[in-house]
Amino acid sequence: MSTTPCIFSPQGRLDASNAPAAEREVLALFETAGPSVVLDVSRLDYLSSAGLSVLLVATKTARAKGGKAVLVGAKPAVLDIFKMSGLDKIIPLVDNIDSALALLHPAS
Repeated sequence: MSTTPCIFSPQGRLDASNAPAAEREVLALFETAGPSVVLDVSRLDYLSSAGLSVLLVATKTARAKGGKAVLVGAKPAVLDIFKMSGLDKIIPLVDNIDSALALLHPAS
């Protein structure tokens, strides 16, 4: 089994118009990497409830496979939505990929 985390990097908007395709994309990533996932939202400008659902599916999939999820680089507008939803209590937030990788694979 791979120990390289999946890296999901949506861009622009993650909403009802593209959430089904984004969910398929993130689930496909688990076929070649994982079990953990880095949710790199640094290039995301807008996140709707449908987009939140995609992030939650990725997190649940990672946990079901024995991994973790980490959210990276959220812009203020995305971060506000993320916190209002309460997902910041479920998915750790970090500023950059290096911090995410350190959280997923702590030094022994």
